Amino acid sequence: MSSQEHWMLPLQRAFYPILAIIGIPSNIVTFLIFWRRNCMLSKSSTYYLMAISVADTLVLILIVVMEIVLKFNVEEPFWSKDPWCSLRDIFNYGAYNASIWLVVTFTAERFIAINNFSLKARFCTPRCAVITITLVYICSHLCAVPYFWSNKSYFNESTHPGTHACIYDPHMPGFYVRGLVWFQTVLVYIVPFVVIFTLNGLTLRQIVLSNRVHGVAGVFRQSASHFQSQKRKSVVLLITVSMTFALLSITRFVTQIILRSAHYDIDRTNYTIPINVAADIGTMLDLTNASFNMYLYACTQSKFRKELVECVKKALYPCRSCKPLRSDYPSIIFHL
Repeated sequence: MSSQEHWMLPLQRAFYPILAIIGIPSNIVTFLIFWRRNCMLSKSSTYYLMAISVADTLVLILIVVMEIVLKFNVEEPFWSKDPWCSLRDIFNYGAYNASIWLVVTFTAERFIAINNFSLKARFCTPRCAVITITLVYICSHLCAVPYFWSNKSYFNESTHPGTHACIYDPHMPGFYVRGLVWFQTVLVYIVPFVVIFTLNGLTLRQIVLSNRVHGVAGVFRQSASHFQSQKRKSVVLLITVSMTFALLSITRFVTQIILRSAHYDIDRTNYTIPINVAADIGTMLDLTNASFNMYLYACTQSKFRKELVECVKKALYPCRSCKPLRSDYPSIIFHL
């Protein structure tokens, strides 16, 4: 056993169950708080955050628990045989695509709400949010349908004789493999990066220009200072999320292109090959997005934290009532 096999495999066996244990309950609690409690958010923002928590939970259940954790603990997972072998990646990539594109659409919705009041009345509504979320989920799974033909169930005669293994079909045409890899790469990395960075950059530019205007018109400075402060908090939140998304995803972005283009048929369990180590570390970092992405969006908001504390108190002391916040109006950040 090589030194790389010695530390990578135990690391992954410990990391993924911890990731699921932390991420799944936190996403469920976040969903319930947004659903049942008054977090001082607009309806459209609440719907987006609830949808993101659902998508992240599906990523953790389908990819982390049912695929990766089972792979490390069961010699022949149920998805090793057909038809589950062909269907597995449709559900996995469908949930993963939805998780990323819900972040993109939420960022776009916040950009419109902050920067364009005329479009806000048309696109930043609960009805528009529900339609957008539904389309994201449907399109995300439709984009994953080509993976139905990418996997094959083979009778394993090497590592675990007598069992089946679900692997990429080595007989697939090269153009199909490269087309699938580049399509998925553009869908979940390149386009989301461009959209998120562009919108956040334009929002930041608008804030800078707005500050200059208020700096010149000093008579309005005090009346607008609170509004500008709340607006900056919203911008900081969006930029923080986009940078975290980029930093956690960039390793997998690069390694998957190298792995699926230049080293498509290598043994992925051989950690003497550096690309295998880098690819698995990239996957670990990338899937971490599904565990604490909601903390970056929601837990940085003071009203959400207050509701979370109140619900924790109610769980610890069930005899005491968990009083909701008095105000029924959304915070200025999400009411823009």
